Amino acid sequence: MPPFKQIEEEEMERVAVIGAGTMGTGIAQTCAESGYEVLLFDRNRESLEKALSTIKTYLNRSVTKEKMTARDRDVIFNRIRICTDCNELKEVDYLTEAVTERTSIKQEVFKKLESVCREDVIFATNSSGLSITELASALKYPHRIIGTHYFYPVPKMKLVEIVRGAQTSDETASTALRFTQSLGKKAIEVKESPLFVFNRILIPMINEAIFVLQEGLCRKEEIDEAMTLGANHPIGPLALADVIGLDTLLYVSETLHTETGDPKYRPPLLLRQMVRAGQLGRKTSKGFYEYISDNCRERKEIIG
Repeated sequence: MPPFKQIEEEEMERVAVIGAGTMGTGIAQTCAESGYEVLLFDRNRESLEKALSTIKTYLNRSVTKEKMTARDRDVIFNRIRICTDCNELKEVDYLTEAVTERTSIKQEVFKKLESVCREDVIFATNSSGLSITELASALKYPHRIIGTHYFYPVPKMKLVEIVRGAQTSDETASTALRFTQSLGKKAIEVKESPLFVFNRILIPMINEAIFVLQEGLCRKEEIDEAMTLGANHPIGPLALADVIGLDTLLYVSETLHTETGDPKYRPPLLLRQMVRAGQLGRKTSKGFYEYISDNCRERKEIIG
């Protein structure tokens, strides 16, 4: 392990977010709102432009609702810079990865980052349940990786799960905790386990809702209403599955099933069929519901 300089919160000025998808976009916005200079990296320029458009739309709504001034909006937006060249990450002080939820893909990203970033830069992964220890095993300095699992939508949701791998250092954990707290988040420290805590509870619930639909017990709208009206959930499990992405949901379900060997975590056949059909939820405009663009806002169309 190389000498590790614990970065104090006031010394952290430049942070990077890797991946301009839904979660990466939200993390970048949250960091900018908290006063950090943000470098949002993605190899796909179109994804970066979409991320900026999404952030601008969100901030404009906040101005319209008088939650911030136009000047505040501009200051926050101008803190975010996009890039497709990983060499620009050389001078960042803290880094959060939010790429596809696949161990092999994340490991390749981290190996590339390790060749570019300073040795004292922490690699925080937004994984929703992958093994932090396994992710770290591909690196020369595995002590620098930690799980910081944010929740959708990141600017609004307060919770972050902080998960240490077997070799995560105390300095890494301490810095990650202070950083997430500086974003106004409530962090809970979780022992490494398949899907951590939140998804360990959530994924079986969503799967059971899909089984109920698969068995034809009631309509999808009624399944969602059962949980929004009966359990006071802000969104129904099938609509939430569309937000998560059905391919991601299937992957994490399979991971939990494989890691635990418990049949109660088996994914529903209907979920597999929808993923094979390319009906992945909001990201493809069709999942359990259809989604169409309406004045830069997504709205749900009830179908079937």
